[in-house]
This record gives sequence, C-alpha cells and structure tokens, in this order.
Amino acid sequence: MSEAFYAKGVHFSCLRCSACCGGESGYVFLTKADLRRLLRGLALDFKSFFHDYCRLVDVGTGMALSLREIAKTNASFDCVFWRTEGCGVYADRPIQCSSYPFWPSIMDSMASWRNEASSCPGIESGLPRSKLYIEEHLLERRRAKTIVLSYGVDPENSDEDTILGSERLGPDSSHAVEG
Repeated sequence: MSEAFYAKGVHFSCLRCSACCGGESGYVFLTKADLRRLLRGLALDFKSFFHDYCRLVDVGTGMALSLREIAKTNASFDCVFWRTEGCGVYADRPIQCSSYPFWPSIMDSMASWRNEASSCPGIESGLPRSKLYIEEHLLERRRAKTIVLSYGVDPENSDEDTILGSERLGPDSSHAVEG
C-alpha cells in the first residue's frame, strides 16, 4: 500500500470565506452530537430548532435531518447559519463542517485535494496540519452517523427526548442511527 499524499502533512486554515457554506445546493446532515450542541448553543427546544433551521432529506432508508439552505438566487444557496460576518454557530457547527476539508473523498488523492483547493482558499495557505491531525478528522467524519428518522416520524410533533434519547424513533426503527 502506498503512503498517503498527506503523510508529511498539508496546509489548511479556515478563512471563514463561506466558499463551503454557500454556492451550490447541498446538505449538512446532523448527528445526535451536532443536534445536542446546536440546541444547547442556541438555547432552543427541538421543535423550534427543527422548524427554523432544518429540513428532512429522503436517503432511501428514512428521512435524514439536514440544515436548511437560504436561496440567494435560483442557482446560489447559503447555509441557514451563514451571516455576513461568518458562521453564526461556528463554535457549535456540525461535524460535517468542522471536519472539512478532511473528508475521505477529498483526502483520497492529491488530485482530489488540489481540485478542492480550486474552490477553497484555505487549502494550501494556512497552518501546517500533520498526518495525525488529518487522520483524526477523517476518523471523526467516518464515525459520524447522521440522524435518520423512520418514514412516518413527524419531527414537528417530536421533542429532543424522542430524537436524542432513544434509538427507536418510529414504527420501522431499524433505520434510526446513533450519532
């Protein structure tokens, strides 16, 4: 097996430029740990948080909890938490955000890393990040399990105990996951 291209480290610092927080439409899937942090940080109950900041995405095995987007134009979107001065929940942001750009798909090859650098000015222009640092973030990202509600579960009529306190989240609970 060949050595990873990042064996001697890479340079990266988040410049809070919003390049990864807006533009193309996408998903920011939430884990239970993400949801706990965000509820605590925003001092909200689950129903209010879900109503104001979330959407459900059909992932084929149930409905995944994702952050909403705000359309700037027909082709440009921002994360619901993006503000002019940066991320409004930066200290509590989801693992998907805090582990960027150290995602398996980006760290797979030097070509993928360089391709991502074309849209992220923090790549190759920041602090040195060691192989250990990178692999810790890769592992954290791989272990993150998105909240997936069974079909038929209505988040508008659920509370955080239902979402966070039980692995069984509906009549077909085999698809609910711990995060």
